[in-house]
Amino acid sequence: MASAPRAPLYLGLDLSTQQLKAVVIDGELHVVHQSGVQFDAELHEFRTQGGVHIHADRLTVTSPVLMWVKALDLLLDKMKRAGLDFSRVRALSGSGQQHGSVFWRRGASETLKHLDPDQDLHQLLQDSFSVSDSPVWMDSSSTQQCEDLQAAAGGALRLAEITGSRAYERFTGNQIAKLHQTRAEEFQDTERISLVSSFAASLFLGGYAAIDYSDGSGMNLLDIRTRNWSEICLQATAPHLDQLLGAPLPSTSVLGPVSSYFVHRYGFSESCSVVAFTGDNPASLAGMRLQPGDVAVSLGTSDTVFLWLQQPRPALEGHVFCNPVEQQEYMALLCFKNGSLTRERVRNECAGASWELFSAALSDTPLGNHGNIGFYFETMEITPPVIGVHRFDSADCEVSSLSPRVEVRAVVEGQFLSRRLHAERLGYSIIPGTRVLATGGASSNKEILQVLSDVFNAPVYTIDLSDSTCLGSAYRALHGVRQAAKALRAIGGESCAEEPQLSLKPPSVKSRDRHFLLKPALSLTFTPVYLKEDHRVITGTLSHLKMGCSL
Repeated sequence: MASAPRAPLYLGLDLSTQQLKAVVIDGELHVVHQSGVQFDAELHEFRTQGGVHIHADRLTVTSPVLMWVKALDLLLDKMKRAGLDFSRVRALSGSGQQHGSVFWRRGASETLKHLDPDQDLHQLLQDSFSVSDSPVWMDSSSTQQCEDLQAAAGGALRLAEITGSRAYERFTGNQIAKLHQTRAEEFQDTERISLVSSFAASLFLGGYAAIDYSDGSGMNLLDIRTRNWSEICLQATAPHLDQLLGAPLPSTSVLGPVSSYFVHRYGFSESCSVVAFTGDNPASLAGMRLQPGDVAVSLGTSDTVFLWLQQPRPALEGHVFCNPVEQQEYMALLCFKNGSLTRERVRNECAGASWELFSAALSDTPLGNHGNIGFYFETMEITPPVIGVHRFDSADCEVSSLSPRVEVRAVVEGQFLSRRLHAERLGYSIIPGTRVLATGGASSNKEILQVLSDVFNAPVYTIDLSDSTCLGSAYRALHGVRQAAKALRAIGGESCAEEPQLSLKPPSVKSRDRHFLLKPALSLTFTPVYLKEDHRVITGTLSHLKMGCSL
């Protein structure tokens, strides 16, 4: 159904690694316009590959700030030529690749306030950045700064308890510390430090936009409990950092009206609101319209788990962020490198390279796999940081192989048990109404989804996440101007937006029999057997790695 001619619209943007994308929705969440700019293909002069510059040390990875600015010029010009009526846009919001940072040169705030609408942004801002190439999430060159920060905070776990994550090289605080230590002149010339998200918001606002709580949680600087900058972390990173960062704000904040530059150049309404921008992962959570108790599992080359948390327990693995939708709640993110490629390898070896035979093996083997357990870390895993393949039989003995059908179930069941175990270590718990939202290539396989449903003891819904980040930004624009705590979940029920599709439920049998049927799988998670094997694999692998042995 087409929108009414003058119905309000809501603009969502996503400044990701390789492109800048926009989605426009109406008040019923219909998508009415989409557009994008690919950095490598459309901005050749910046000579990026995959949107980045990989430096000679192979550790330092950056992106040109002016490339992002020029991409916005191109994007808005495309949208205008396509006939989008910007005067109907009531609010806009956006997201940016997490952890990246932008360093504004002294005097840039005055430049932002007095932009000439007859010129392109990238021309107006060409002298506004003290660092021309911004560190991005792919950078891993700040190991020393990570060690220093963890030592100052009282250890990796204590840092995670404060900021939601142990120290990571890509996290913004450690990148700031490195720049302060190695490029003192550029740092001294810096007036403000933005995240990629708040940088993009600043362009639309015509002034420095605050960092929001949710994206700020990915910096190793924000105290996720108090939602203020941690003094311990600030002091360990750089001097006067609180002034350079500005005060963080709730992710639902309306920052102010759009800059007059966009009013005069593109025809935006003077009353169009700029809602705080956030990180790409928090925006995805908004785009999926997750609810308390939900878990989203992306089954791709790597598996990613999104969680809505109310009582988080930060750990050495995974990340806890402030929730971008509900100000007093949290979200968590877990990444698992060994995903679909590991499942495909077992398919090739145990099911004749046939997904049909792989699915049949899952159907023919029982929940719990007769007590056989598998850990499949074929490449160095992220969660937990171990490597190696380990199999245990029902007698709790490590074995070199399992029968083909048992191996098939062991890899799928083992992966999903690991997802649930690590989720629960971060504070996740299954509650009445819990849904598992599945996406990615493997979400088309009903037998794999059945195992996922069995392990989480919850119904599985499939969902298309291809535009979740950009859509989440548009939803947040609408959410922000409605100024209601429950608005984002409510508008999903009132709209015509596509809903997740129910795919599978745990086995539907009598309560008593169902408990028995699920017991083998659940016992792998909760009894000492599974936990002991998990601990055994992790400690054994780490000791081998310390001795320089390969597994």
